[in-house]
Amino acid sequence: MALARFVRQAKRPHRVCVKMTAVAILGMCFIFVWSMFSASPSAAVTSQRSSFSDINEPVPDETEGDSSGTGLKKNEPERTELSGESNKLKFESDSEKKDEKKLDGSVTLAANGNNATNIDKKEEADEGKEGVDEEAKENHGSEGSENKEAEKEKEEGQVGGDDKEEAVDREGEANEDVEADGDWAVTVEEEPVEKVEDESGGSKFTGKKKKRKGPLFDPKAQYTWKLCSTKSKHNYIPCIDNEGGTGRLQSYRHKERSCPRTSPMCLIPLPARGYSSPVPWPESKWKVLYKNVAHPKLAAFIKRHSWVVESGEYLMFPQTQSEFKGGVSHYLESVEGMVPDIEWGKNIRVVLDMGCTDVSFGAFLLDKDVLTLSLGLKDDLVDLAQVALERGYPAVVSPFGSRRLPFPSGVFDAIHCGGCNIAWHSNEGKLLLEMNRILRPGGYFVLSSKHDSIEDEEEITTLTASICWNILAHKTDEISEVGVKIYQKPESNDIYELRRKKNPPICKEDEKPDAAWYVPMKTCLHTIPAAIEERGTEWPEEWPKRLNTFPDWLENREKLIADTEHWKAIVNKSYLTGMGIDWSNVHNILDMKSIYGGFAAALSDQKVWVMNVVPVHAPDTLPIIYERGLIGIYHDWCESFGTYPRSYDLLHADHMFSRLKNRCKQPVGIVVEMDRILRPGGWAIIRDKVEILDPLEGILRSMHWEIRMTFAQDKEGIMCAQKTMWRP
Repeated sequence: MALARFVRQAKRPHRVCVKMTAVAILGMCFIFVWSMFSASPSAAVTSQRSSFSDINEPVPDETEGDSSGTGLKKNEPERTELSGESNKLKFESDSEKKDEKKLDGSVTLAANGNNATNIDKKEEADEGKEGVDEEAKENHGSEGSENKEAEKEKEEGQVGGDDKEEAVDREGEANEDVEADGDWAVTVEEEPVEKVEDESGGSKFTGKKKKRKGPLFDPKAQYTWKLCSTKSKHNYIPCIDNEGGTGRLQSYRHKERSCPRTSPMCLIPLPARGYSSPVPWPESKWKVLYKNVAHPKLAAFIKRHSWVVESGEYLMFPQTQSEFKGGVSHYLESVEGMVPDIEWGKNIRVVLDMGCTDVSFGAFLLDKDVLTLSLGLKDDLVDLAQVALERGYPAVVSPFGSRRLPFPSGVFDAIHCGGCNIAWHSNEGKLLLEMNRILRPGGYFVLSSKHDSIEDEEEITTLTASICWNILAHKTDEISEVGVKIYQKPESNDIYELRRKKNPPICKEDEKPDAAWYVPMKTCLHTIPAAIEERGTEWPEEWPKRLNTFPDWLENREKLIADTEHWKAIVNKSYLTGMGIDWSNVHNILDMKSIYGGFAAALSDQKVWVMNVVPVHAPDTLPIIYERGLIGIYHDWCESFGTYPRSYDLLHADHMFSRLKNRCKQPVGIVVEMDRILRPGGWAIIRDKVEILDPLEGILRSMHWEIRMTFAQDKEGIMCAQKTMWRP
């Protein structure tokens, strides 16, 4: 009734103010009632979002002011601190970003409980995508059925990252700090897949995953050592020598690389007749201590050859004697005379010598500034590659049967086979096709022998014609009585199209020419690079200009220049003067984790040679190293290196251990391998995180190494150690 009376009064003309008041009151009532009904749903949404237990999509903007937003802000100070550290970096890698994500995730786990579960799942999916991108860049890993290393790379998240990771990865720079925090703070880590050796000598994955928590080396572990008891004794090469079988001496070597199920945890004994410091360079060119390279078959070999003579305690190498009658100097001059474009030391800088006999070929070429890498084939029981290393010449040991050699494609200026007794035409010509893969477009293949059968001659001629090698010279030298053939690899793909028989066929596009670690040889021809931005379209500059001339196909030249200057400063200001190293006794050097060859380039004026190792899990920078006129090889440090014990005078490891945490089942095995390949009295320079160097120092001391110098700043450190004669 009151409401009706109020309405009738409102209809009067003088009641306009009353009308307006009524409208306002009704509107306020409506707003009040609506807000009462909508308050409960909003509160329910806020309550659900604050738990973050089952969120599959981002929280809408409407909830930014609720308690859920407040809960996230609790973690912001710690994340800000991490990002503050990363902002100090000059460069930052994809893998470092992934490590930072993992660390953030672990912090969130402590604050928000189930929140981290879904975040980690999303990050794992993101890392999977990044791993695919990185795999496309890293072509030197394994592929195919015989090699599972690529699968291991994917499952481990591609531990090396991309080129950005490695560019300023040295000198304890800030980008290592981010990774250091990730290594030591995160307790939930990726699980490496366990690899075992199958019955055929290959590798396979069991599918079992094993977590590794905490540091790389256990700081509380105590180590005791014993001598290895193997058939090869003081010459033991774990991935080459077969210790599982029985039989005659000839059967103790694998035809292919095959590593033990677990890394050897014993120390290699010294030679039975003792060991003394090697003859220093350059005197070692002409003589070495016999007892240092003693081998059961070597004595009989010496009696049959005139270029090596036993004289008292030494093996002598007369300068006038070699495998080539008339001397190797005459042989090299005759080769250059046949093909004038072969200018040793200028146009030709990096050479692969197959077979490794007396090494006189590489010895004389070294005087012409040619770096010759001798490949010791392990079907040779005399162990001449060990003699070559003792004399101070570059050599590696590898089987050469059905798998690719651990080199990139198109990197050697020339390949030499001087009486190497390799059946190039056998097995569908796979061995010669492997030479074609690693030979530079326009590169030379020099084949010399004394006695070739007519059948072998015809088969090698047919095979070289099928892969379009041009024979530049075929001549028998009157003095050396050696028949020499010089072939040249094509420089373009046009000639391949002119073949009547397309056999061998052109390789498919997905066949990676640089994939070389546990990869079977292919019976196909890889196409020759054609575009200017591709590697291999142009011949490098003459040496020594080649060392610091960067081709058009090279990306990130600034990084390479910075890397070169970086190592030049460290070597000149620290290594050569501040370490206490007697460089007059250093000649054979191994850089265990090289990137652009900057360390080797900085030592180019010294009387040394450096073997640059590019780990298989790192970005593929080995072609750049060869382009600069240096030598190197692919390797996985979870396995034994392809060389004899006591091969090197100095080992250099720059942040190598910090990159191997989740790769190697027994990281201590890497230290044992370093002890195997380093000579007594040899040196090791190790740069890494302090958390790794501290327990590593204890391991080296347990081997009776002498720690000559340690230095640490912030989280980074450097250690210089010297191996002694001690054996358990």
